[in-house]
Amino acid sequence: MKKSLFQDYLPFIFLAAVAVIGIFIPALPNFSDVSKYNTADIAWILVASSLVFLMTPGLSFFYGGMVNRKNVISTMMQSFIATGLISVVWIVVGFSLAFGKSYHGIIGDPATFFMFNNVGSGAPWSLAPTIPLLLFALFQMKFAIITPALVVGAVAERIRFTSYVLFMVLFSLLVYAPIAHWTWHPEGILFKLGVLDFAGGTVVHISAGCAALAGALVLKRRKDHIEKKELQPANIPFVLLGTGLLWFGWFGFNAGSALGANALAATAFATTNTATAAAGLSWVFFDVIRGRKPSALGFCIGAVVGLVAITPAAGYVAIPQSIFIGFIASIISNMAVHWKSKTSIDDTLDVFPCHGLGGMVGMLLTGIFATKAINEGGNNGWFYGNFELFRNQVLGLLLVVAYSFTVSYAIFKLINFIHPLRVSEDEEALGLDATQHNEHYHPALMSVTDTGSLKEEDLIHS
Repeated sequence: MKKSLFQDYLPFIFLAAVAVIGIFIPALPNFSDVSKYNTADIAWILVASSLVFLMTPGLSFFYGGMVNRKNVISTMMQSFIATGLISVVWIVVGFSLAFGKSYHGIIGDPATFFMFNNVGSGAPWSLAPTIPLLLFALFQMKFAIITPALVVGAVAERIRFTSYVLFMVLFSLLVYAPIAHWTWHPEGILFKLGVLDFAGGTVVHISAGCAALAGALVLKRRKDHIEKKELQPANIPFVLLGTGLLWFGWFGFNAGSALGANALAATAFATTNTATAAAGLSWVFFDVIRGRKPSALGFCIGAVVGLVAITPAAGYVAIPQSIFIGFIASIISNMAVHWKSKTSIDDTLDVFPCHGLGGMVGMLLTGIFATKAINEGGNNGWFYGNFELFRNQVLGLLLVVAYSFTVSYAIFKLINFIHPLRVSEDEEALGLDATQHNEHYHPALMSVTDTGSLKEEDLIHS
């Protein structure tokens, strides 16, 4: 009875409750003083928010193309559902926890912007004075959406859909929101320490990467991984498409974090593209040195690593240094993926080696190459004689790694206690597309069909 209640009723009941509560939230005047805003900045951040939103479906294609073809739809759905789920969570309480009135630099007051109350009519965010607070909140929402979606890649092909939905909610509230508050709120403990994270190296990628490692350890290994079966990606063109969407959307992710249509946005745009290009090439060329053939998959993975690594540094480093950041991050992640393949860790799509380590490399190199010549609001790094910034980056990194891994591990364990995380062995063998969603991806037809007309043995062979 408990299982049926959780699966069939509770999510709907919670959503219905939120919808009813929303009726009674008072409507306040919208943007009462428009003279304080810059219309060019508003236009750019609207575009940037849309670009960042595009990254989540891009991630779905990126991940979906790399898994076994009987798990394509489930993997894509587990990422894409975040666009709906976290949008609601963010409006209800997530934005308040991340950017509300600070409690000792640790977490925001959940009542500050509960149900986005006062967001439409409130004063602009102190670090984004030329755009409405509502636009700032929506831009930040897109970051909150993609972060739990990143974790999917580590637990793909074996996690129960309903369990992952619950993980996304708890991760957003207990991991993402506090780290965002520490890093980006002027009263946050990492902000006050002087830690630099331009667009989410710690907040998004290190937190998601460490949560991914925790999830892989809790869920344990897939049967195919134990038997050391080499499974081919379902659709490499999907991976190429996903990479293109991610690369394109990332311009909003990084350049949009300048929070205005200004020279800093142009610099972040340039460093993002440069590091990504260098990282994609670095991965492919390093593979060739190791005796492998250059592959489309390798270039795509390398490019994403470059995007991750430049994220914390994009608005603090110069363009020439961004080449090195992409180059070295790609090699480190490549070696980590190779090492991980020799262990018993079953991180399905290498989320920790690529996003976790990529974010860590980016954070450390920000502490080395950041310069006030690019961003007066930042700081000079170790390369320019200021070791203190590098030290602060290390301290911030260690705190986020420890917190994200520990709390995420506890969340996965808690969910498993309440409701099984893993599908059954039979469901894993059949594939999650059929068993979790009653849908089937047919690569020859490039379409989705209802599985009702398919026999069980057909699903297994597919």
